[in-house]
Amino acid sequence: MKNGTLFVQVSLLSLVLFGCRGVSGEFNACDYGARADGQTVCTKAIQKAIDACAAAGGGTVVFSPGTYLTGSLFLKDRVDLRVDEEVTIKGVQDESEYPEVSTRVAGIETDWPAALMNAHHLSNVKVYGKGTIDGSGSIWWDKYWTMRREYDAKGLRWVVDYDCKRPRLILIYEASNVTLEGLTLREPGFWTVHICYSTNVVVDGLTIRANLEEKVGPSSDGIDIDSSTNVLVQNCDIDCNDDNFCLKAGRDADGLRVNRPTMNVVIRDCIARRGHGLITCGSETSGGIYNVEVYNLKAYGTSTGIRFKSTQGRGGTVRDISIHDIQMHNVREAIKLDYDWYPAYNTVPEAVRKELEAEGREFPRHWKALMEVVPEEQGTPYIRDVTIRGIRAVDSETAISVKGRKNQRAGNFLLEDIQITAKKAGTISNAEGWTFQNVQITADDGSKVNFVNCQNMEGLD
Repeated sequence: MKNGTLFVQVSLLSLVLFGCRGVSGEFNACDYGARADGQTVCTKAIQKAIDACAAAGGGTVVFSPGTYLTGSLFLKDRVDLRVDEEVTIKGVQDESEYPEVSTRVAGIETDWPAALMNAHHLSNVKVYGKGTIDGSGSIWWDKYWTMRREYDAKGLRWVVDYDCKRPRLILIYEASNVTLEGLTLREPGFWTVHICYSTNVVVDGLTIRANLEEKVGPSSDGIDIDSSTNVLVQNCDIDCNDDNFCLKAGRDADGLRVNRPTMNVVIRDCIARRGHGLITCGSETSGGIYNVEVYNLKAYGTSTGIRFKSTQGRGGTVRDISIHDIQMHNVREAIKLDYDWYPAYNTVPEAVRKELEAEGREFPRHWKALMEVVPEEQGTPYIRDVTIRGIRAVDSETAISVKGRKNQRAGNFLLEDIQITAKKAGTISNAEGWTFQNVQITADDGSKVNFVNCQNMEGLD
């Protein structure tokens, strides 16, 4: 993939789509009964404004200055939503205001609470402005940690992510020609922006602050691009408590069944602060992740910089990835690859099985979607044909950590023009076909990168 080619294609497409829409007219939510007092639940009133705008053939829904308390809102074709600087759309802390919808979440298709802002099965929509969309998500964080203590005790850590149904902030689902621009997004109940089964999406200039000063939101991903194509993300600044910018494509048997890739993605000119990954591919790799270019990103205190993760049973191929011109400051691990990310994540202890049997209950449907066994060869993920160049990382804990598998080496990586200073150099295990050109890793402890069960590794002592 030539640098910038995809960016130009996506940018020109967005200009054509949004520059020639020919819709006009503003619909103020206050004219439909919404109140900007931050206390009145305005879900029905705002939805009326959206529906009226759609019935008129399209236009823009706007808000007078103030705070609007609301549950799930559902956008419509050719309806833009403008959130101006003195406007806050704030999620109500009432689960009944988030109706369950058929969706995909955390890699499987299931019923789940709607997001605060939903773009479902539509096209030609823009949500923009200098205002704020706030999920008031901490009530769901508390719910999660309460359930987590109970589930951990039963050996069901992985289940709580699915059983504790927390609303996302913005969901773009089975949609096309959608733009998010300029907004400040705060305190999601779960993920902040989820782009799923969608195409021709532009995300520009978002500021995401998923954490509170006194606590952080569990699984509060910044921007997740999931089985979607032709996506441009630029000029965003993310502070969260999970992956900052993440590429996904389904999970395990359910993801292999759907088999929809994430492909043709550009992420550029962005900042990651707190979070688990400046740029992450996986762990949901089942449908494949292809043709991705990531460049001009900066990380400040992010847990991991460049991250690839998957596990046996997940399947899919991650390939043709170009990551370049990245700066990292105080990032714990600069480059990380893991083929065995939580390999026991979907096991059910025998005691739990017996408890369900005694009560005459079957496994929930979403449990089964993760537990079904696929042929081993179908469930084997591959990460290959990756170029990483122009990397500058200082004050890391570990420069590089690669964990392939003995019979499944991580292969065909080119690392070029890389300078990393770290406390220790790190280990590359079960890899092959890596080329290092002008790679300088300076470790405080004087160590060199340790190679374990590797083949055809060229250019690094």
